[in-house]
Amino acid sequence: MAGVAAFIIGGGAGYVMRKRTAEAAIGAAEEEAKKIVSAAEAKGEAKKKEALLEAKEDIHRLRQELDRDTKDRRNELSRQERRIVQKEENLDKKLDALEKKEESLIAKEAGIERSQAAIDALHEQEKKELERISGLSSEEARGLLMAEAEEEIKHEKALMIKEYEQQAKDEADKKAREIVSLAIQRCSADAVAETTVSVVALPNDEMKGRIIGREGRNIRTLETLTGIDFIIDDTPEAVILSGFDPVRREVARIALEKLIQDGRIHPARIEEMVEKAKREVDQRIKEAGEQATFDTDVHGLHPELIRLLGRLRYRTSYGQNVLNHSIEVSHLAGVMAAELGVDVMLAKRGGLLHDIGKAVDHEVEGSHVTIGMDLAKKYRESKEVINAIASHHGDYEATTVESVLVAASDAVSAARPGARRESLETYLKRLRRLEELAESFEGVESCFAIQAGREVRVMVKPDKVDDIASVALAHDLVKKIEKELEYPGQIKATVIRETRVVEFAK
Repeated sequence: MAGVAAFIIGGGAGYVMRKRTAEAAIGAAEEEAKKIVSAAEAKGEAKKKEALLEAKEDIHRLRQELDRDTKDRRNELSRQERRIVQKEENLDKKLDALEKKEESLIAKEAGIERSQAAIDALHEQEKKELERISGLSSEEARGLLMAEAEEEIKHEKALMIKEYEQQAKDEADKKAREIVSLAIQRCSADAVAETTVSVVALPNDEMKGRIIGREGRNIRTLETLTGIDFIIDDTPEAVILSGFDPVRREVARIALEKLIQDGRIHPARIEEMVEKAKREVDQRIKEAGEQATFDTDVHGLHPELIRLLGRLRYRTSYGQNVLNHSIEVSHLAGVMAAELGVDVMLAKRGGLLHDIGKAVDHEVEGSHVTIGMDLAKKYRESKEVINAIASHHGDYEATTVESVLVAASDAVSAARPGARRESLETYLKRLRRLEELAESFEGVESCFAIQAGREVRVMVKPDKVDDIASVALAHDLVKKIEKELEYPGQIKATVIRETRVVEFAK
């Protein structure tokens, strides 16, 4: 019992103590909770005050922005209102001006109607007066007007005919260019440049001494018989033959080659080989002439003309082989004649023989045109062929279409790029210098170098140069050209003095 009582007493005491401890903890917790609540209430009050202040500031800022926007809109509305008022005032002014103009136009229209009525009345009055004065009725006057109109139509018709003629000429020029270009394309040929020297190769340099011979007798014999300069210098294993006559140069070349092959070189053997070379060259000349006639299909030529054609194989003009040039001119003229429907054989014959004078121009005085005319007459060529030869450089007037074609073909063949060795700069410089020489004389009005520099035409002032002075001027010009200008062939100087009186019939 005592133990139970003690257990009970101890449990009661423990309970009381635990109760007191729990109550004390609860009281502390309550105090702590009160403090937390108080602190939270104080912080919430502060936050509330801050939020209120921020809200008040936002409201104030928004109110200021609203006032500013309201003020700007009010100002903008005021400006627009003023602009509208100004536009209304301007419209009112324009309406007033339009009303005034309309009134003015109405007044003018009324005045015009009155003037028109007066004009109509005057027209009727003038018509009656004209009928009275002229004694013509309206029908008769109408007939006169129709006659005048018919004359005007005739004039317009003449103008139209002239215009159509010009169009026909333009078409003809176009067709001519097409024909020339076609002929060039069909007859294109290689350009070959030749020089005035020939080179003969030697088997060795010892041969030079044998060619010269004892005390130079062999080389003197060669130069005497051939008329060609034999140049034996330091050039290894070669002898240079120099001479203006290509036929003689070819004879010398062949003779020297035969002597080198034979090995026996002395004056007697040289004479024999030169004669053989001449016969060989003559045979080659004949064959070249016959081949040219076959190539161009030109037949019936005199044998001497064929031989002269062959000589052109060894003749050059500005480095262009004259025989090849003549064959090309013949082909070109034939093609263009076929396109135009004229005499093809006549054009080809004239083209082949147009430079025949160059075969002997080193031996006969005069231009190759004059020499060619004389040769054609001598061997009984037709007048048309003679005219083609005479007019291919413009020295004489062309009388046939074939002659014109020969002249055009000659210009085309000679003007092809690379056909002739003289450069464009040298050619232009020579023409310019020729004109400068002519302009240096007093009284010269103008001058022109024509025919590729073969002729210079000088126009003189008729009030300063008379007929006698024109003759003296031509003579002095020729002498000055011969003295100061280098040129191939010859140059023709033509002085023209004339007085023209021009009137126009309208």
